[in-house]
Amino acid sequence: MSENSEFHWGVSTSAFQTEGAIHADGKGASIWDIFSLQQGKIANKHHAIDACDFYRRYNEDLLLMSHMNITNFRFSIAWSRIFPHGIGKINMKGLDHYDRIVDSCLENNINPWITLYHWDLPYHLEEMGGWTNRDITYWFEEYIDAVVRRLKDRVKHWMVLNEPMVFTGAGYFLGIHAPGQKGVTSFLKALHHTAICQAQGIKQIQSLTDQNTEVGTTFSCSMISPFSELEKDVIAARKTDALLNRLFIEPLIGRGYPIKDLPFLSAIEKYFKTNDSNLLQASPDFIGIQNYTREVVKYQWNIPFLKAKVIPANKRNVAYTEMNWEIYPPSLYHVLNKFNEYPEIKKIYVTENGAAFIDEIKDGMILDFQRRDFINDCINQVLLAKKDGIRVDGYFVWSFTDNFEWAEGYKPRFGLVHVDFETQQRIIKESGKWYAKFLQDQKSISQEYSVGISEHV
Repeated sequence: MSENSEFHWGVSTSAFQTEGAIHADGKGASIWDIFSLQQGKIANKHHAIDACDFYRRYNEDLLLMSHMNITNFRFSIAWSRIFPHGIGKINMKGLDHYDRIVDSCLENNINPWITLYHWDLPYHLEEMGGWTNRDITYWFEEYIDAVVRRLKDRVKHWMVLNEPMVFTGAGYFLGIHAPGQKGVTSFLKALHHTAICQAQGIKQIQSLTDQNTEVGTTFSCSMISPFSELEKDVIAARKTDALLNRLFIEPLIGRGYPIKDLPFLSAIEKYFKTNDSNLLQASPDFIGIQNYTREVVKYQWNIPFLKAKVIPANKRNVAYTEMNWEIYPPSLYHVLNKFNEYPEIKKIYVTENGAAFIDEIKDGMILDFQRRDFINDCINQVLLAKKDGIRVDGYFVWSFTDNFEWAEGYKPRFGLVHVDFETQQRIIKESGKWYAKFLQDQKSISQEYSVGISEHV
C-alpha cells in the first residue's frame, strides 16, 4: 500500500453517465443502453446516446479540469467497450481509448482513479443471467485482468465496484434501474455474486500491481435516523442501516452478512458453495464512501422484510435537493465516524458527495450558491472529522459535469460545470469557480507547510 499521506481532493464521474458514443469503435450494448431506451423507464424519455460526449471531448474536459486546479479524477471503464459481449475477444479500440484518457490525465497533471464497474454491465451477459449467474465471477475476473494489465503502469488508484447496494437493490430487487429485475430471489443471487466479485476483484488487482498502488471499492452510505424514539422506529432504523450501510462492507472485512438484523438474508445460504465465506473476504487498501443525505425511517407493518419506511424529505418540512434528498451535511461526518469504527478498514476516501439544484444561466453565468454552500459545508464536515482523529484522506465532488442521472434523466444537475446537452457547451458554475479557488488555496497551504518542514529540518 502506498505510504503517501497527502490529502486527495478531486472530482468523480462515470462512463455511462458522461461518455455517449454508445456504438463507437466496436462498443457492445450495456444493460443501461437497453434499459434507457425502454418506454417509461427514464424521466422525460431521456437517454444517454450522447450524454456529455466525454468519449470524444475528454481532452477538452481534462484541460478544463486542470484549469480548475483539479488534480484527481475518478472515472469508470465501460466493460462493453473492452469486451463488446462481456467475454471473449478483447476490443483493442476500447482499451486504446482508455489508455489515451489516462495519458491525457497525466499530461494535465491529473491523477487517474479508475472504477472498474459503475453499473453498465454488458447486455450479452445479462442475457445469461448477469449478476444472478455465478459465472459472473469468472467473467469479471477476465475483464479486470485485461484492463489492469494495460493501465497498471500509470494508474495507482483502483476501485472495483461502485455502490453495490444500489445496483443490486435498484436493479435486481426493485427493478427501477437496469436491468429491471424484481424480487428477493434475483436480489439475493445478485447480492452474493457481487460480494464475491468485490472481494476477489480486490485481491486480483493487488496481485497484479505493485506496493505503490492502492486498491479498494466504494459504498453508498447515509446517516439513518429513527422517526421517533419509539422502539419499533428504532428497530426499523437499525434494519435499514444494516441493509443500506452494512450489507457489503461486513462480508468484505470478514464479519459475514448482517443476518442477525436482517433475518430474510438467511435464505442467501442456499447460494453458498464450499469456501464462499473466504471468497467474500479481502483486505482493501481503502474504501470509498459516497454520501449525499440522511434518511429518516419509520416502522411500517406492511413493508416486506424490513417493516420499515423511509420518510421522504419533502414530507418532513426540511430543505431538500432536486433529488428530494434532505440537505444535511452532518450526515457526512456521521458516516465517516461510523465506518471508522471498523478497525479492519485502513483508509477512507469520500469518493462522492454533491447536490442537485436548479441552475439558471444569467448573463452567461450560473450562480449556484446553494451547491457551493452545500459543498463548502460538507468539506467542513470532512475537515472536522479529520481534526477529531477520524480516518479520512480524500474528498471527491460528484460531479465534474452535469450528466445523465440514471432513471431521473438529465433534469437533476450535480455538476461543477454546466452542460448544454444540445450544444455540449460547458460553463463553469459559481460552485466550480469556488472549488477551483479552494483547491488553489489548499495547494498554497501544502506548499507553505512543506517549505516550513524543509527549513526546520
